[in-house]
Amino acid sequence: MATNWTPQSWTAHEARQLPTYPDADALTRATTTLSSFPPLVFAGEARELTDELAKVVDGRAFLLQGGDCAESFAEFHPNNIRDTFRVILQMAVVLTFASKLPTVKLGRMAGQFAKPRSADTEELDGVSLPSYRGDIVNDIAFEAAGRAPDPQRMVQAYNQSAATLNLLRAFAAGGYANLHQVHAWTHDFMGRSPWTKQYRDVADRIGEALDFMNACGINPDTVPQLKGTQFYTSHEALLLPYEQALTRQDSLTGGWYDTSAHFLWIGDRTRFENSAHVEFLRGIGNPLGMKVGPSLTPDVLLRLLDTLNPGRVPGRMTLITRYGHDKIEGALPALVRAVKREGHPVLWSCDPMHGNVVKAANGYKTRPFERILAEVRGFFAVHRAEGTFGGGIHVEMTGQNVTECTGGAVDVTEIDLADRYHTHCDPRLNAAQSLELAFTLAEMLNAELNDRRKVAA
Repeated sequence: MATNWTPQSWTAHEARQLPTYPDADALTRATTTLSSFPPLVFAGEARELTDELAKVVDGRAFLLQGGDCAESFAEFHPNNIRDTFRVILQMAVVLTFASKLPTVKLGRMAGQFAKPRSADTEELDGVSLPSYRGDIVNDIAFEAAGRAPDPQRMVQAYNQSAATLNLLRAFAAGGYANLHQVHAWTHDFMGRSPWTKQYRDVADRIGEALDFMNACGINPDTVPQLKGTQFYTSHEALLLPYEQALTRQDSLTGGWYDTSAHFLWIGDRTRFENSAHVEFLRGIGNPLGMKVGPSLTPDVLLRLLDTLNPGRVPGRMTLITRYGHDKIEGALPALVRAVKREGHPVLWSCDPMHGNVVKAANGYKTRPFERILAEVRGFFAVHRAEGTFGGGIHVEMTGQNVTECTGGAVDVTEIDLADRYHTHCDPRLNAAQSLELAFTLAEMLNAELNDRRKVAA
């Protein structure tokens, strides 16, 4: 357990990206209410995830982390949860089938509400209001009443997260994730993507293997892993009053765990030394992620790793790179070499989304699919060159048929962006683009694994 740490010790450190609540008493009432609510996840589940991520560190598994840029109250619907879940299942099947590695499935779901902003206020037609910081803080509509930070929204976010988790657990363990359903996971609207046919071919081969196994007496009744899957949740630990209110002391180990999600990460804007977010995260037992970008130097990274994982526990730390397609191969090697030299057991994961945002001619923010693929290729190229394992992918995606990222085999154009642009924050990959990414990623992962096998031989 961390020394000189309490769930509230972060309040003595510099806290950036937190809203200013106009009513302090209302904030206290909301956090007191949350403190009395049941945990959303359990300490034992977080420890299980740490063990699973340790396998990725060793090159014995792969991490797939995906979901919404920002969950919203308005789009909360079981069909949206189901559709994103099944795309993640499809992607995991493709990765596991191609690489022969188990895939750890981690959703940006059931808690990904808070968003960092570049400025505290935004202006429209001469009117200045607090920036939208996610539905857990305020309303996206540009109106004075809705933009005032409201702590009661944290209670609503908790309730929505609990309902989302309940449905995810049912999908994961109740038969929906049964491998015999692999054909049923395809969305009807994905029919025009050439990758859909390739997925169906993979599904056919999996079905043939399952039929053979069943003839040998191996089926979901004898091997429970065939009829369910383990699915974990994650979000950026940005709104610290919410995270503190859901932090509990484990009755078995005495350690502290943030029960709002299995996995929490610290963002690019809050990972500076001595930050309140670093202080909070260093004391919880959950596995952690940290965004790594162009502004981070090797020395600072190593000091942050020493703070967040002083015991050097494998699976505790995931470094999520976010550079942009044109910067990753120039900037990442120095960090990889420093971490490798110091012996920190980290999991390297690639976020190819956040460094590749552009503004289309019609004013929409978008992410060109070819740039996303280019950053993933650069990520794997660096790790092949450095003799390290690129073990994960972190993407903002949805199971909805949106048109937010341009390109891909479905060929979303800038003109198409206006058709179905629904995101509350940043553009997301749709289901067809996510599946295409999974197949391309599988090829890159296989190349990396083949290089490792040659070295081992």
